[in-house]
Amino acid sequence: MNSDRIYLDYNASTPVDPGVAQAMRSATDDGYGNPSGPHWAAMPAKDTVERSRRQVATFLGCMPEEIVFTSGGSEANNLALKGVYFARTGRRAHLITTQVEHPSVLSPCAFLARQGARVTNLPVDGTGLLDPDDLRRAITRETVLISIMHANNEVGTIQPIAECAQIARDHGVPFHTDAAQSVGKIPTRVAALGIDLLSIAGHKAYAPKGIGALYVRNGTRLEPLIHGGGHEGGRRAGTESAMLTAALGAACGLAGDLAAMAGVRRLRDRFWDALHAQWGDRVVLNGHPDQRLPNTLNVSFVGLNGAAMLAALDGIAASTGSACHSGQIELSPVLRAMNISKDVAKGAVRFSLGRSTTAGEIAKVVERISALRIMHS
Repeated sequence: MNSDRIYLDYNASTPVDPGVAQAMRSATDDGYGNPSGPHWAAMPAKDTVERSRRQVATFLGCMPEEIVFTSGGSEANNLALKGVYFARTGRRAHLITTQVEHPSVLSPCAFLARQGARVTNLPVDGTGLLDPDDLRRAITRETVLISIMHANNEVGTIQPIAECAQIARDHGVPFHTDAAQSVGKIPTRVAALGIDLLSIAGHKAYAPKGIGALYVRNGTRLEPLIHGGGHEGGRRAGTESAMLTAALGAACGLAGDLAAMAGVRRLRDRFWDALHAQWGDRVVLNGHPDQRLPNTLNVSFVGLNGAAMLAALDGIAASTGSACHSGQIELSPVLRAMNISKDVAKGAVRFSLGRSTTAGEIAKVVERISALRIMHS
């Protein structure tokens, strides 16, 4: 990258780790056959796919046959929601989720509502945190699935998944969590979380785009989204890519080492301290102050336009909490659900750090933002 370019948008997508790239190259060299084939050319591809499945399963702490490879997190979320719904069409269906989910959960829920399902979108507080008692009160005899994200992609707030999953178990309701943002940042062992379904997105965890996985606890009924051959235990038709599954397996091997996240958290916190020292009460932290992903810093520059600020920080890759369409500012649905005022929400910028982010890079960003403060003072 150009020395003037600094990447702080790891929640949007991560670069491919060199070890992951090497695993992909090896699979490309040896795994060109169809993994479902009966002959010698198929064996290397099949071995790669199944080895990768074991790597993902080891990372999550489950059985290999409980892993379904998908094209990414969005397909995994769709498969979980629609798969459970269409597998249970013999009764009226009620689904529970939250107002701050990723669109790949909220949009399928809206689709299922058009098919006749009833959907409850639970509220969150001003830090983006769900109250488990709200979930307990929302469950009915018709509830067929609960889907609550592990950690929010915009503000980083970590939901009390283990507590919520226990509530679901007490009522005999399957529980799904979208763990796209939490993989490699916080623990995601399925037994500790107590969930039935869990989604992974490769490109959020130093693998390439185009690969993901859904954990499906043994015994969980699921109707396939994609019908065809009997791939993935009959749960997802389509010839598996040895190259892409190898990438996800290698990425999960790296994600199991969370030691680096302590350093990322310290760097993130120093970043916030520097911004707060410069801007005082003109900068606001969005998200939970403690129960938050170690790499995520979503802040609002009060009274300013976050998109305009980011444009002025040319070369710094980050995300904003609002969008401008035809002169109208459209606020982030997540910040709206948190009841963040428009004056604060329109100034939101999300900085998300990664394993390779350096103290020098953060110092440069702080310096650039300081210059903007002088301009707006």
